[in-house]
Amino acid sequence: MTNQELHSGFKQTSALTGLKVLELGQLIAGPFAAKTLAEFGAEVIKIEPPGNGDPLRKWRMLKDGTSVWWQVQSRNKRSLALDLRTPEGQTLVGQLAQEADVLIENFRPGAMEGWGLAPDDLISRNPKLIVLRISGYGQTGPYRNRPGFGVIGEAMGGLRHLTAEPGRVPVRVGVSIGDTLAALHGVIGILIALQHRHTSGRGQIIDVALYEAVFNCMESLLPEYSAFDAIRGPAGSALPGIAPTNAYRCKDGAYALIAGNGDSIFKRLMALIGRDDLANDATLADNAGRVAKVGMLDQAIGDWTAQRCVEEVLNALEGASVPAGRIYNIADIASDPHYAAREMLQNIKLADGSELTVPGVVPKLSLTPGQHRHNAPQLGQDTDSILKEMGLNAAQIQLLRERGIVEGAP
Repeated sequence: MTNQELHSGFKQTSALTGLKVLELGQLIAGPFAAKTLAEFGAEVIKIEPPGNGDPLRKWRMLKDGTSVWWQVQSRNKRSLALDLRTPEGQTLVGQLAQEADVLIENFRPGAMEGWGLAPDDLISRNPKLIVLRISGYGQTGPYRNRPGFGVIGEAMGGLRHLTAEPGRVPVRVGVSIGDTLAALHGVIGILIALQHRHTSGRGQIIDVALYEAVFNCMESLLPEYSAFDAIRGPAGSALPGIAPTNAYRCKDGAYALIAGNGDSIFKRLMALIGRDDLANDATLADNAGRVAKVGMLDQAIGDWTAQRCVEEVLNALEGASVPAGRIYNIADIASDPHYAAREMLQNIKLADGSELTVPGVVPKLSLTPGQHRHNAPQLGQDTDSILKEMGLNAAQIQLLRERGIVEGAP
């Protein structure tokens, strides 16, 4: 049953309808935060430089000259192609900020101030304005002026050190996880600030650093170092201090991820693999005891999986109520019935009439679900309509266009 069918008796609304968001960032972190708000009803005006627009338009694999990633990152947004480096462009953005609820930017610290768009000044003119600032190292501190991309934040935040096999070169996560974590922290900050504004009427500035967003997800790293001088190192597919949980090779060469680290789950797992001796061993009854003998336990589980193909392993584990799964690639995801049932595979129609499958919206809300309302815009697609809404007439818009300050859709 779809979300719409489940609540067909209710009129679905978008939780953020009426929220006006001005997006000044580019690439990943800032735009991902704005995308999330747009999916739940916010009106997002994306400011892009004339000519080429957001560089993400040309990143990775292109279809008809535009990245298919763009259709995910910028869906539900409006595009205003405007040169922020010009005084006229800065004035127009300042005017837009006076009517906005939220402004999102992910430039290097000082850029907004250099354009005469310092957040404190914008808030003085629009006291309800909430400004999200995402940068590599934050707006303060000795590193504030350093350029910082997501991968740098992942390294400084402690994640890169852990993503490797022991003794081998640390590898990066295959997506820009640092940018995405920063964006999600930014969205959390915006929602908190909106609640505060609801009671106080005042906006505020949200300062998100890429490395801090990553560091916030590093669980027990710091207190373990503080208490025990312990520096957690890379552990490959295992999770240090929690046992047994690992990736185990099967007869067909595939890997089964098995999490048998709950006390009762561990007993069921050992019984399943024919190791009642381990299931009933009092020294293995809790996690601490199992961690002390993790090598032996991994060997026992690995011996069992090595004699079976991955599907046989997973079916047996499901029957025993032991958490397990296999490693999905995108072809697995695209054909998985659970993804489809959860509306996580959505087909959209592009301007040329072809179809493209894009991810569904997360999280799932029962009464105010997120939606794909319209495709990502062409560069400057909404320039004229936005400027007219601001009160500019056709002659004024044409003059700005002739001077290269704004650009409309081709």
